[in-house]
Amino acid sequence: MITLYAFGRNVYPGMQGEARDLRAQWALEETGLPYRVHALDYVGGELDGPAYSRMSYFHQVPVIDDDGFIVTESGAILLYLAEKAGKLIAKDLEGRTRVAQWCFTAIATVERSLADARMIDGLDGGETADRSAPRRRFDGLERRLEGRSWIACDDFTVADILFATVLRAVRDTDIIDSYPRLKAYYARAFARPAWQRTLASCAERQGVSVEDIR
Repeated sequence: MITLYAFGRNVYPGMQGEARDLRAQWALEETGLPYRVHALDYVGGELDGPAYSRMSYFHQVPVIDDDGFIVTESGAILLYLAEKAGKLIAKDLEGRTRVAQWCFTAIATVERSLADARMIDGLDGGETADRSAPRRRFDGLERRLEGRSWIACDDFTVADILFATVLRAVRDTDIIDSYPRLKAYYARAFARPAWQRTLASCAERQGVSVEDIR
């Protein structure tokens, strides 16, 4: 059975429901692979303890342990789960490569741009915020979604899990309202039952309501 190491109840206020462990759990829920969650005590220092340090060199979440095979980094975890389950990924080489391409795009291009905007430009800064960098990324995504339901292939894949969770960074802003295809994509992804189960599980183990982290 797969063990998912994820944040438990003891996280700092404001961190609940924000970690990348949600991506891994969502993929596990979508694939139906049997798993259990090991809830980590962040405040208690469990991420810095010797046992976890042997699995995660950088003391990060998530990590999965598949009967002794350890995988770190959310993108790698999702691709591994998709390959193991034979779900959420294309069957042919070109299709699998396309899924991997858009996984890398989500993490390296879009997520980093949003993180930089939050730290430097103040994405949450209201009318005066400089949103030029995120908008350049969103312009490209809006073009990509023309005539498409999902980002990489005709079907929902792990690339969509990565993109949807990356886009949660702007859920408290109005920036996405200017991109109707992207906004519809966001709503479509988060309407999936597997995401709803993931969110409920996260809320339960962190001791908050689903609405607090939605």
